[in-house]
Amino acid sequence: MGTAVLAGLGLGLSLIVAIGAQNAFVLRQGLRREHVAAVVAVCAVSDVVLILAGVGGTGAVLTRVPWLVDVVRVAGALFLGGYAVLAARRALRPAALAADAGGSRAGAGAVVGTALALTWLNPHVYLDTVLLLGSVAGTHGGDRWWFAAGACAASLLWFTGLGSGARVLRPVFARPAAWRVLDGVIAVVMATLAVSLLVGPGGITG
Repeated sequence: MGTAVLAGLGLGLSLIVAIGAQNAFVLRQGLRREHVAAVVAVCAVSDVVLILAGVGGTGAVLTRVPWLVDVVRVAGALFLGGYAVLAARRALRPAALAADAGGSRAGAGAVVGTALALTWLNPHVYLDTVLLLGSVAGTHGGDRWWFAAGACAASLLWFTGLGSGARVLRPVFARPAAWRVLDGVIAVVMATLAVSLLVGPGGITG
């Protein structure tokens, strides 16, 4: 049991602790102190649902209908491309930035909607969280649900830490120039991910 939990925790962290669209968004909201609890809850709960689905056998279903992943791939690329444009506009327009919050506050509905889209329109979530974690969990036999518990704990710990820990960096982002850099990086990350979804290995041209 203990070994399975630690294995799930380790693999879960190795998959989630990376510079990506979802983490970049959580970090930005944490820095702005804008609907942080809602964003963390959406990301963490979504991860838990996907992990449990993968361990429960949904991954096997996806392997039989691969076109579903392709649909999500294209939709995700379009969404990420659009978000990259918005981030680039924020970075290129100093007047849209404020030293305290990095721009005007967005409504809770818009923020939660963006968090949901960045999570559920990301095909890597299904490939990594559902297929990979689900497959590895299967190797633990009767302890696979303990493995799932460890992976779920990894997501809860990571998103909570990222969202709440971002406040440590607030002194750095007290200057509009820092927000320009952050939004510039976010724009590059989003655009790169969008392109990789379309032309990378397994993309629609691959």
